[in-house]
Amino acid sequence: MAIGDISLTSGMRSNLLSLQGTAKSIDQTQNRLSSGKRVNTPLDNPTNYFAAQGHVERASDLAVRKDGMAEAIQMVKAADTGIKGITSLIESAKGVATAALATSDTNERSTYSATFNTLLNQVSMMASDSGYRGINLLTNGSQTVEFGQRTNASTLQITGFNATAAGLTMQSAVATAWSASGNSAINSSSSELESALSFLRTKSSALSANLSAVTTRQDFTNSMINNLQTGADNLTLADTNEEGANMLMLQTRQNLGITSLSMASQAAQAVLKLF
Repeated sequence: MAIGDISLTSGMRSNLLSLQGTAKSIDQTQNRLSSGKRVNTPLDNPTNYFAAQGHVERASDLAVRKDGMAEAIQMVKAADTGIKGITSLIESAKGVATAALATSDTNERSTYSATFNTLLNQVSMMASDSGYRGINLLTNGSQTVEFGQRTNASTLQITGFNATAAGLTMQSAVATAWSASGNSAINSSSSELESALSFLRTKSSALSANLSAVTTRQDFTNSMINNLQTGADNLTLADTNEEGANMLMLQTRQNLGITSLSMASQAAQAVLKLF
């Protein structure tokens, strides 16, 4: 039907336009109440919409990095657990060497030598068993931890070392060397154990520093994600109390508009009374 086919009075047209505007405002308010946002599309507020999108995308990129940081922390913890176990084995080996020095019996020293070798084998096996997710920091493994939003923009390289008996330069004891007259060989083994313990402490300290760095970056990333999400919300979220009040006022205005339109139409209806 063409616009000019039906003629409306000025009052009716004015009330109709007002009702259409009120209905549009009600739809907008309902959308804000249902979504909880006052900015849902670029048409609502282009500046705030795209700024909020940028915050959300950056927060999402950082959230991906959190998984890598969490895995790196567990990897370092696995290595630390291995170091503690290896340290305990080495201290036990020191006790065996001390006990061997306390006796001159050839058979006893031979037994101590075998026990010493067993402990060193366990050191190597424990080092090999200290990997996490295919990476073992105690067998020269390494891992690059990503922190930044862009690849290789902000990283930390965690470098492992060789914690096997060979890597710690601990030689197996030979029964003949630990004979009744083999005090020098036993003392040499004890010296190697001391050097290995000192080396482990140094490497453990380095891993602890890496763990501290990753943990700090993890906390920083969590805080940054929260800040970005809060910033995006501040740009887009609606005040539900205000929107609820707006809805009540708009509904009242709509009812008044319908009543006003009815009253405006009465002038045209009065013509029917002439017949």
